[in-house]
Amino acid sequence: MLILAIDTSAIASAALLNGEGETLASFATEDTRSHAEVLAPGIQRILSDAGVSGNQVDAIVTGVGPGPFTGLRSGIATARTLAFAWNKPLHGVMSLDAIAVDAALDAWRAGVDEFVVATDARRKEVYWARYRSTGGTAELLDGPHVSAPSEVPDVPAYGAGAGLYPEELRTVQDFAAAQPTAEALGRTAVVRLVRGLELLPDLPLYLRESDAKVPGPRKRAL
Repeated sequence: MLILAIDTSAIASAALLNGEGETLASFATEDTRSHAEVLAPGIQRILSDAGVSGNQVDAIVTGVGPGPFTGLRSGIATARTLAFAWNKPLHGVMSLDAIAVDAALDAWRAGVDEFVVATDARRKEVYWARYRSTGGTAELLDGPHVSAPSEVPDVPAYGAGAGLYPEELRTVQDFAAAQPTAEALGRTAVVRLVRGLELLPDLPLYLRESDAKVPGPRKRAL
């Protein structure tokens, strides 16, 4: 089984994984605003590096957010286009799960039962979800949400959103810069597919309305 995973909820990233959850090739940017320009060339490069054609991919997984409109839309639109062109199944995974998969193991080692994952939502807010670490595996308890940092539960917080507000959140410093990546997203998807668990539809989790508004009718000049 070959899985192509894509996530643009924060940075732009893509990864090709096998049925064991091992990464065959991947790329990730540090920029959170150049998704449309780098994603397609990046996917082409990792397929070339792995010696794989699109027709050999068995399924495509896309992060569905939460995330900003423009960036998130770029990844989902690309995933939908490739799934249609290659006639492959397309699955969604909540992007916060891509941090939770590693955070759960860290929390378990630290003896922590519950934790949150937080990413930057801008406007002095964070996207977040609450998880339980069960034997090092993340179990979603609540979310996703978007709110001020002060409204996030008082438990250890993982992710770049927590890193932005260390005075308000119980930030885990080793994960204070962590962003969702397609590589971790793909590992999450492989485990669920192997276990026969359902994944999400490819519908974006925007959580709030767009800043762009349709103009109203012009006022009549007097």
